[in-house]
Amino acid sequence: MRIAIAGAGNVGRSIAQELIGNGHEVMLIERHPRQLCPERVPEARWVLADACEVSSLEEADLAGCDVVVAATGDDKANLVVSLLAKTEFAVPRVVSRVNRAENEWLFTEQWGVDVAVSKPRLMAALVEEAVTVGDLVRLMTFRQGEANLVEITLPKNAPYEGQPVRSVPMPRDAALVAILRGKRVLVPTPDDPLEAGDELIFVCTAEVEDQVRAVVLGPV
Repeated sequence: MRIAIAGAGNVGRSIAQELIGNGHEVMLIERHPRQLCPERVPEARWVLADACEVSSLEEADLAGCDVVVAATGDDKANLVVSLLAKTEFAVPRVVSRVNRAENEWLFTEQWGVDVAVSKPRLMAALVEEAVTVGDLVRLMTFRQGEANLVEITLPKNAPYEGQPVRSVPMPRDAALVAILRGKRVLVPTPDDPLEAGDELIFVCTAEVEDQVRAVVLGPV
């Protein structure tokens, strides 16, 4: 894919290196000359420009990108970049960094954001995931709340402990997508038994999260 990243600070450069390592073509857009360090990510195309200006984005051919990542340290700038990418250049996928948790509510499809990544929320979710057994933990939100990635660590004596996946009556709009068992990642099949301590990863809508919790853990 062709991916543009607005903001070439530590976060933007790290994202660029990861994506380039996965075989993607990356363009880094940075407005501060002191942040323009092509030697740090030599495989990327570097552009000195203000990503909040339409003319700059036109010169960078943003319309030819498959994904835009707004990765600056300024939430206002990330919102403007996201809105321009979606409305002016019809970029199919826009991912935006949220720096301050109190601004998270702004990062919606109305501002052109398909996926908002909040570092405070993500860190809190990872802490919960590490220590919580027997409850549902939301790890990530996709498409502005239309679907969530959630995790449940199966406790002992859960209703379906020891039973195959096929016996779990999953609600509509929910899917078990992975089982983490020790150091293994299992793609669940109908015959796989569930074991206490399994980390069950689901994709589901927010509306059925409580149903997923009740099925897997039993009624409160």
